[in-house]
Amino acid sequence: MYNNHIKRFLDFIITFLGFIILSPVFLIVTIGLFFANQGKPFFFQKRPGKDERIFKIIKFKTMNDRKDAQGYLLPDADRLTTIGKFVRKTSLDEIPQLLNVLKGDMSLIGPRPLLPEYLPMYSEKHKKRHNVRPGITGLAQVKGRNTMRFSERFDNDVFYVDNLSFSLDARIIFMTINSVLFKSSTIVNGQTVDDIDDLGVSRNLSSNHFKKK
Repeated sequence: MYNNHIKRFLDFIITFLGFIILSPVFLIVTIGLFFANQGKPFFFQKRPGKDERIFKIIKFKTMNDRKDAQGYLLPDADRLTTIGKFVRKTSLDEIPQLLNVLKGDMSLIGPRPLLPEYLPMYSEKHKKRHNVRPGITGLAQVKGRNTMRFSERFDNDVFYVDNLSFSLDARIIFMTINSVLFKSSTIVNGQTVDDIDDLGVSRNLSSNHFKKK
């Protein structure tokens, strides 16, 4: 009952009200990133959602598109703008995803949507993370955010799916607020604790600086 009806209703109402409250911040950050990124304040990327359906996630664009002499994008750390670093550190880059929640692509709380390239790497157990809508925040994020290995994150995601309830969602919301306000393990330079994760894949699988534009 909660997962099928009440959760979606609460997502829409809370997100709608939240977006109205945050609209001044949304506007200020959009203008700042517009000038910092040569007129491109937003970043769109394909992600798998519920039942592995692909959608486009919306985030603030925290890196510019500077390239080297060969035409390749520079490493993430060299393209991260000053305002972009602040936006990441404060988790403001997640605000545009409220639009994904309003559209129904995402939920406020759920497993974080990763790249489609990771889909073949999931075990049968970890595929369960796609039985629910992905979230802006989730159990794995409040327990370790980007410092956790993928297998640990996936285990937390599956636990969430198996134990989904209003009380668990409320607890994650509280822990998210606490994490953002008082402590953060977000990695702001585009790297994580390990270049290669315990699934044997790069944490920067999506890095476009290896591709020519």
